[in-house]
Amino acid sequence: MKQITQSAALIAAASGIVFGVVTPLTASAADKSSSSPLKWSTCAGTGLDPRQECTTVAVPMDYADPDGPKIDLAVSRIPAEKPSAHRGALLLIPGGPGGTSLDAPSGKGQKLPQEVRDAYDLIGIAPRGNAPSAPVSCGLAHEDLALSRLRPWPAPDGSVAENMATARRVADACTGNGGELMKHISTKNNARDLDRVRAALGEQRISAWAVSYGTYVSAAYMEMFPYRTDRVVLDSNDNPDPVRAERAWLQAYEVGVEDNFPVFAEWASAPERGKDRVARTAAEVRPLFLRLAARLDREPIPWPGANPEELNGNVLRQTMLDALYDPDNYPALAELINAARKGTVPPLPPAPPEQTAQNLVAVGSATLCNDAAWPRDAAGYEKGVAESRAKYPLTAGLPRNAMVCAAWPWTPKEPPVRVTGRGPSNVLLIQNERDVATPLSGALKLREALGRRAVMVTVDSTGHGAYLRNGNACGDATASRFLATGIRPPADLHCD
Repeated sequence: MKQITQSAALIAAASGIVFGVVTPLTASAADKSSSSPLKWSTCAGTGLDPRQECTTVAVPMDYADPDGPKIDLAVSRIPAEKPSAHRGALLLIPGGPGGTSLDAPSGKGQKLPQEVRDAYDLIGIAPRGNAPSAPVSCGLAHEDLALSRLRPWPAPDGSVAENMATARRVADACTGNGGELMKHISTKNNARDLDRVRAALGEQRISAWAVSYGTYVSAAYMEMFPYRTDRVVLDSNDNPDPVRAERAWLQAYEVGVEDNFPVFAEWASAPERGKDRVARTAAEVRPLFLRLAARLDREPIPWPGANPEELNGNVLRQTMLDALYDPDNYPALAELINAARKGTVPPLPPAPPEQTAQNLVAVGSATLCNDAAWPRDAAGYEKGVAESRAKYPLTAGLPRNAMVCAAWPWTPKEPPVRVTGRGPSNVLLIQNERDVATPLSGALKLREALGRRAVMVTVDSTGHGAYLRNGNACGDATASRFLATGIRPPADLHCD
């Protein structure tokens, strides 16, 4: 990868040197409204670190009416382990939309190196609408919770008619059952909520480790509150396109699958796979998969208890998409392929509780649709699906198809985020070369938008989630050093 020279990359965020106008920190409305100390108590749930504690932070439901109804955000923390080294708060910003990091201080936060855990209070959050932060639900029918239906896979012939009908049905359910908060779930409001949490914690600046959709929330925060950021690690980065917003995430699957499927093919054809071996050579795996998906389009296999209760072509494709997020999921995809070739199905895969799925779908739908308007014309989707199917057969037209937002009744209240390079040079992006959900091509767009604010670490690895997950030792060490010391590479870095 081409390296980009950055003369000031070694400057830590706390140095006070910024690109743009230097604006002194002054008390914000959030600071003034959060003067009472937080009351921390034992967190609900099991399997948590006994040091983790929880509280709530009240925020406006509608920031256009700051004195109106409030909602309570659930917030968690594990305090810094070495008071003499304490630097501040490190927010663990979740992916999604629909994800939560409330348990993350006890989970992935404990993978952070000791010097980082010594210096930072690890902060988790359940974003607005996510249980238990004023949870919302669309009350969808069970069959509409199937991922192969929520992800807009076209009909076997490429038709989008059923997708448009699903979009109308889900939009009606969400707007009818979701309540007033559904109108106010958006990326910019998530960013405003983070600033309320910052103020409630008593911090002038916050550091962050954001993943996936969380990188978009963080980009919004850095744009809206640039001088309230300390050290920011953006991991598995969203394309920040200000017009397409999250539609760019959906279309990115075209490239993401093409980047990742060859790695699965190599894995699935290796002799050591044993019962999981799909083919004798990697070159055989792709045509085998496409033939099998087409056969299942014509002749689904009954799968009692699954949702839907059949293994059809789109269920196979959705399983492929899920598996490419993490190489640890490859065996499940291989097992399904091998079973389907014999006309059978494997044991039912685990599924989240329906209440959890309802909550995730509601938050995700509201965020996607409130951030930016989507086209409503079926003809445009039909054209895009046809083009995508021809060029990217593995994803069968999904990346350009209609989701619930094609029928969303509310128009966005404000324009989407436009990310710029204004603000402190205090951002480190870390990105796997092969990431199905947030491909390198989209991450480079965010790198370009942030300009001199950022340095990017590209990791020669596969899977979604680079730092301390699916990356490598070089990338992990670089991000950890930045969080612990503020030192970044002097230029964009490639970690082989």
